Amino acid sequence: MDIKNYEFWFVTGSQFLYGEEQLKSVAADAEDIVNKLNESGKLPYKVVFKGVMTTAEGITKFMKEANYNDNVAGVMTWMHTFSPAKNWIRGTKLLQKPLLHLATQYLNKIPYDTIDFDYMNLNQSAHGDREYAYINARLQKHNKIVYGFWGDEEVQEEIADWQNVAVAYNESFNIKIVRFGDTMRNVAVTEGDKVEAQMFLGWTVDYWPVSELVEYVNGISEDEIDAAYKDLESKYEMVQGDNTKEHYEHSVRYQLREYLALKKFMDEKGYTGFTTNFEDLHGLEELPGLAAQLLMRDGYGFGAEGDWKSAGMDRLLKIAADNVATAFMEDYTLDLRAGHQAILGSHMLEVDPTIASDKPRVEVHPLDIGGKDDPARLVFTGREGKAVDVTLSYFNDGYKVIGYSVDCHKPEAETPHLPVAKQLWTPTVGLKEGAEWWMHAGGGHHTILSFSLKPQQIKDLFEMLEVKVDFIE
Repeated sequence: MDIKNYEFWFVTGSQFLYGEEQLKSVAADAEDIVNKLNESGKLPYKVVFKGVMTTAEGITKFMKEANYNDNVAGVMTWMHTFSPAKNWIRGTKLLQKPLLHLATQYLNKIPYDTIDFDYMNLNQSAHGDREYAYINARLQKHNKIVYGFWGDEEVQEEIADWQNVAVAYNESFNIKIVRFGDTMRNVAVTEGDKVEAQMFLGWTVDYWPVSELVEYVNGISEDEIDAAYKDLESKYEMVQGDNTKEHYEHSVRYQLREYLALKKFMDEKGYTGFTTNFEDLHGLEELPGLAAQLLMRDGYGFGAEGDWKSAGMDRLLKIAADNVATAFMEDYTLDLRAGHQAILGSHMLEVDPTIASDKPRVEVHPLDIGGKDDPARLVFTGREGKAVDVTLSYFNDGYKVIGYSVDCHKPEAETPHLPVAKQLWTPTVGLKEGAEWWMHAGGGHHTILSFSLKPQQIKDLFEMLEVKVDFIE
């Protein structure tokens, strides 16, 4: 995935009113929390304690430094005592990184036998956090609030979830999508405003003619393909089926040629996602199938039929999920029988193997679309479990993320005449209610399905990006 090893800066708020000894205690307690959070093994990224904030000047300087340090993915704050919130206004307004307010207390109990005024002066999180939260609400900062005892596992899990989302937010501004050809002719949902996508999501979307890719495809050596073929054999089941050995190997090797060419093209030019279009394949023998699947496995974003919005979403959510069980998907066909109601998701070729429940098989079959040679593809069955399914739609007033929680299942039977990867799911609210809601909201048929991300992470991420979210659970 080539994601930077980010860190998060942690500060605690106080004021000079309590005296130097109390401020030393504030710093010691905060540093202890940070150390134990790091030692917990629950957080995916390191937290760095940066001191106690007591003045507007110090807070503003700190926020500026966080903005300009590229290793910092976000800021975490805690009000150990009462910290006058006017001090936070300027610095918070300037902050351009994600902000988490940890509303906690150093101890998780009230020490009834020993509590005195010194303790009360030091442990004022109960109203210190409210003073601080009030000013963030007035500033409309859309920050994350995690409330509870910092040592509890569920609180640490919330922090970890937010860290992954904050890193995805930062990386969103590094997403570059290459479109090989245009969007599919006459299809509505694949369109969108690329300038607005760059303004709000940070994505760069470029067009390159397929002829540029063909040059890379033709430049891949047989030795490179040989090495890739051996690697493929070590990871997947090679199924020749009804094909001759020559036809099977040629198709697989050509897909590997496309895989290596696409990867080389994107790596050289800094792209992290791509689109293809079966209506624009001039100079290619096959539509990338296995090639696209292997690139998604590696962490690149993908969108079929020129759908660059899905390619960007795929890459973004793969970052947030650490590329675990997060896949480009399409609503394909339905089971409408009572007690069986579900959507069968798939795509012609390009289903991400990160959601496979079995060992994928490398098979070669006709495609019956696009007028090209038979492409190799990975065939597998999806998994069981809860997931989120989301899409990015464009309207006159801008972008909107539409999504719902889903219950995923394996298909009820094999599909011997449909040799594609597939996943069955049902909206948690029910197929009828979920599908009607989705269509009224304007959700498209291309989605990103993730078993790793939670609904709250989707909401948090796009709130950071100032993109509207319409989600039902």
